[in-house]
Parts: sequence; C-alpha cells; structure tokens
Amino acid sequence: MLTLLTRAGCSLCATARTELTRICDDFGVGFDEVDVDVVATDGDPALRAEYGDRLPVVLLDGDEHSYWEVDEPRLRADLARRR
Repeated sequence: MLTLLTRAGCSLCATARTELTRICDDFGVGFDEVDVDVVATDGDPALRAEYGDRLPVVLLDGDEHSYWEVDEPRLRADLARRR
C-alpha cells in the first residue's frame, strides 16, 4: 500500500502527486493521499509530528520510502518486486 503524505499549498507535494500518479498508473496500483494538517486538526497529530518537516513523504506499507521527492528508480524497483 502506498501513501503520500502532503499538506495544502505545498508545491513539492503537488509535484510528488503527479509523479506518483504516473508511476502507479504504470503498475496498475493506487495510492492514498493524506494531508497531515487535516489529520492533526481531526485529533491525531502523530503524522504531522513525525513527518511534517519533510513533506511530501511516500510511505510503502507504512514505512517511509522517500521524502521531499519521489525516489522513482527505487519505487519502481520495489513495485516490480511485488508483481
């Protein structure tokens, strides 16, 4: 499972979303997008506390895979191993 951690107004997050969408389309998989500020406002500040200073963050199966940008070669290799 892929998750993209973001926040509103983050240009790096928008770029990561575009790149992740393209990569996921190539592999026929999807991803969830989570705004860490919204989650924190809704009562769970843990994601923002852990990852808020290095957004965007890509999580693969709940583990940090990359931050600030999508590590495309590594992500493609990891997704290919799952096929």
